[in-house]
Amino acid sequence: MNILILGSGGREHAFAWKLKQSPKCGQLYIGPGNAGTAMIGKNVPLDPNSFPEIGDFVVSNNIDLVVVGPEVPLALGIRDYFKQRDDLRQIPLVGPDQKGAMLESSKDFAKQFMVKYGIPTAAYATFDQSQLDQGLDYLKQQTTPIVLKADGLAAGKGVVICESLEEAERVLKEMLQESKFGKASAKVVVEEFLTGIEISVFILTDGTNYKILPSAKDYKRIGEHDTGPNTGGMGAVSPVSFANKEFMNIVEDTIIKPTIEGLKSEQIDYKGFIFLGLINVNGQPIVIEYNARMGDPETQVVFPRISSDLVDLLFGCTQGTLDQVELTIDAKCACTVVMVSDGYPEDYQKGFGISGLDKATENLVFHAGTSSQDGSILTNGGRVLAITASGNDLSAALNSAYSTVGQIDWEGVYYRKDIGQDLLTMTNKTLENSAEK
Repeated sequence: MNILILGSGGREHAFAWKLKQSPKCGQLYIGPGNAGTAMIGKNVPLDPNSFPEIGDFVVSNNIDLVVVGPEVPLALGIRDYFKQRDDLRQIPLVGPDQKGAMLESSKDFAKQFMVKYGIPTAAYATFDQSQLDQGLDYLKQQTTPIVLKADGLAAGKGVVICESLEEAERVLKEMLQESKFGKASAKVVVEEFLTGIEISVFILTDGTNYKILPSAKDYKRIGEHDTGPNTGGMGAVSPVSFANKEFMNIVEDTIIKPTIEGLKSEQIDYKGFIFLGLINVNGQPIVIEYNARMGDPETQVVFPRISSDLVDLLFGCTQGTLDQVELTIDAKCACTVVMVSDGYPEDYQKGFGISGLDKATENLVFHAGTSSQDGSILTNGGRVLAITASGNDLSAALNSAYSTVGQIDWEGVYYRKDIGQDLLTMTNKTLENSAEK
C-alpha cells in the first residue's frame, strides 16, 4: 500500500517509523515531514491544510491510505473534502469528519457533548466577549485555582491555571478582550479545578468498534515539577502505574463506551484516534479534554509498545472492520524526553546545528522540529527531538533515555530532567506500603 502521512512533527515521525515496519507498506510519503521522516520515507512539500493540493497528490501517486497527524486539517474538514470529491471518496483516510474534530477544536462543544451523554467532566461555564461581565461575576463564585481554557485550537497552550481570583480576572480579560490566543479565545471555558493525576488514554475507532491503546502520561509544563507555562509536551511515559485493570474498566464503561455511542447518536463519521485526557480523582477518571488525533509526544511512547501491524489497524479502522484486527501490546515500559529550543514555548531561534546524532544508541530518536542542510541536521522548531527508550521497568527506560539525551547538543538546548519521577515515587511508595503489610 502507498501511504501518505500529513504533518511534520515527532508524532508523524513515530507514525512513519511504525508504518514502515509493516510488509504491507509500499511507498511511504510524508507531507511535509522533517529531517527524521526523510530517513524513512519520502518527504513531499505538501501543506497539510491545502486540501486540493493533497487530493491531487493522492490521485496522481496512487495513494491507498491517508493518515492525518495534526489537528488543524481535521478541524478544517479534510475528511469532508475527500467525501465531496468523486476521485477521493473511496480513499481510506484516518481521521474524523469536521464535526467529530470539534471534540478538540471547540472546548465548549466537547463539554456540551460530555454533559449530554453523561460522561464525567468538571463543572464549567462558557463566555464570549459580550458576556465578559457575566464571566467576571462567575469567577467570583468559584474557588481557586480556576482553570481558563480557550475554546478553539491553541497548539496545546490555550489553558491557564489561575491561582488567584485577581489572576483569573486578568487572564479572562486578556483572552476575551485582547485575543491572548487569537481567534481561539473568542470564547473561553471557565472550568472547575480538579486535583489528581493526569493520564492520557487513546482509542482507535471505526465508529462502532474500538481498540484501547497503551495508556501514557505526558508532562505539559515547561519547568520541572510541573511549573511554568504549558507547552505541546515535554515528555511522556507508558504505561501509567495506577492505570490497572480496575481503573481501565471504569474508563471503558463510563467514558469510552458513552463517547462512541454519543458519536453514533450525533451521526458523526468518526474513523480515527480519540485522545482522552483524563484525571484520576481518588480512583475515578474524569475527562479534562478530548483530542481528535494521537498526542505528541505520547505517540512516541505508545507506538513502540504496540506489537501489531499498524497498517492492519489503520486500514481496519477505515473499513469498519477494526474488530477483526488483533491488537498486541508489549509489557515493557517506554519513556520519551523532549529536547527543545531555548525560549520555547515563547520566542526561540532556529537554525542551530545539532551534534551527537551520529553516536550509536539503541534508543529511538524522533525528529520534531528539524531540517537538513548540506548534510547537517538543524533545529527548525520549538520542540526539536524526542528521545524514546524502553526497559523492563520505568527506571531502566528513563536512565537509558537520559543517557542518549546527554549525547546530543545544540546551542540553547533545554529539557526537563524530572520526566517520570512522580510515577517512580508513587511506585516506590506502593511497594513500601505492600512491604509494611
